[in-house]
Order: sequence, then C-alpha cells, then structure tokens
Amino acid sequence: MTETPKTAATPPRKRLFVTLMGVTCLIVVAVIFLAWWIPNRGLANIHPNLPHIVGVIMVVLSGAAILGTGLLVLTTALGKDIFLTRFMRLVVIKFLLPVIEFVGRVIGLDKDNIRQSFIAMNNSLVTSQRMKVRPDRILVLLPHCIQLSDCEIKVTGDIHKCLQCGRCSIKGLVDVGYKYNIDISVATGGTLARKVIVEKRPKLVIAVACERDLTSGIKDCYPLPVIGILNERPFGPCFNTVVDVSKIDAALSQVLEYEKNVVSSN
Repeated sequence: MTETPKTAATPPRKRLFVTLMGVTCLIVVAVIFLAWWIPNRGLANIHPNLPHIVGVIMVVLSGAAILGTGLLVLTTALGKDIFLTRFMRLVVIKFLLPVIEFVGRVIGLDKDNIRQSFIAMNNSLVTSQRMKVRPDRILVLLPHCIQLSDCEIKVTGDIHKCLQCGRCSIKGLVDVGYKYNIDISVATGGTLARKVIVEKRPKLVIAVACERDLTSGIKDCYPLPVIGILNERPFGPCFNTVVDVSKIDAALSQVLEYEKNVVSSN
C-alpha cells in the first residue's frame, strides 16, 4: 500500500494522545479491579485477610495509574516539569505507547495520527524540563530523503558539501548549522542514525523524519531526549521530502545554552 502524499499539515496535537492515555488508564484500573475481584473468594479460602491485603495493593496500583496520568496531563498542559518528568517519559515511551497504539487500532484510529500526537506529547515532556544544552552537545539528525533525489552532490557524509542552490531544505539547514554552530548529520536509515548518535554522543537530539521513524527513534534513544519534527511528503514517502526550517530554529532557541553568544555575527 502506498502512502498518500502529505504536504504542510496542521501541527500535531497532544489532545488525542492525552485522551487515549485517559482511556488506557481506565482500562488498566478495570483490569486491576477484575484481577482482585475474580479470585476474591479463593483468596479468602487461603486466609480471611488476604482479599483485604490484595485489595489495598490493587487500590495503590490504581491510584498510581490515575495519579501518573494526571501528572502527565498537567505537565504537558502547563509546560513545566512538575514531578518525575523523566520517569514519566519512560512510562509513556516504553509501556503506555504500545498499549495506546493497540487501543487506537481497536477503535479504528489512524496510526499516524496517534504517532503524531505521541511525538507532540514527547516534545512537550522534553521541553518541560527546561534543558539548556551547549551547541556542541546538540545533534540535528536528518533523513537522506530531504535532499533532492537528482542532486549530484550527496551530503550524507557531510552536509557542508551542499552547493547552496536552494532547491531543497538542505540550504536552510546548513544556514541554521552555521548560525548556532551545531552539528547536523544526514542518515540513510535507522542503523546509521544510531551509529551517528553513538559517535557524536549528544546530550539532546532534534530529529526530522516521518511518524513511524520518529516514534521508533524516540523509543530507541531513550533516555536520551529527542525532539521530533515531522517532515512533509508532497511526493510520497522517502522521496524529496521537506522540512520547515523555522521549526528547527524554534526548537533550538528553546534548548540552547547561552543562545545569544553562539549566534554567528554573520
């Protein structure tokens, strides 16, 4: 099945993921209750106090699920690191996301819409930590399809090989790299992207890709914080894709340490 070409879409919203997270929380609480209620009589046969002890444990687990969901909603709504944001990112990325994707499929939601909302949620959790990172510890990671397919100068190894013709997004990205003195790399796939991250050892990654690659990249990179920026695909997947350079510039301005000192005088 071919993907429908996607042009400049509306920015992904966190609302869908937050709603699905709430539904998932209710399902988890219901499962916890059933896990206590169904074997309740059998537990009483073992010891008369055992149902009460297990019940208390189940209430604590249910309360933790509800509290965690509430904290995630507040953190993303307020944009502030309220409590245990890094731990909550772990819970969302490693545990909630697979369940939420399953719930979304069951009720007939488009998986890319769920992934877009997850990326927006992840970005909110990352930026809520109010990180300030030196330019040399930030890596901007791009997919190779962002360069025109018929360009004779391949920039996979070095983006500065670009001739600055302006026909694709690479020119604007090179300008951003010079402006903030940051490292920008182009990867031909997930394996090379991981290799680049291992070699560069950044403290924060700003990654450009499609919904699927960004979602898997965010999961693979945890606990390394990743800000995901969706590309635009006017010609379909993996072919002459585009990125709004201003979004990368805006993301950098949020996380750069001593931003005014690193901007080039040019």
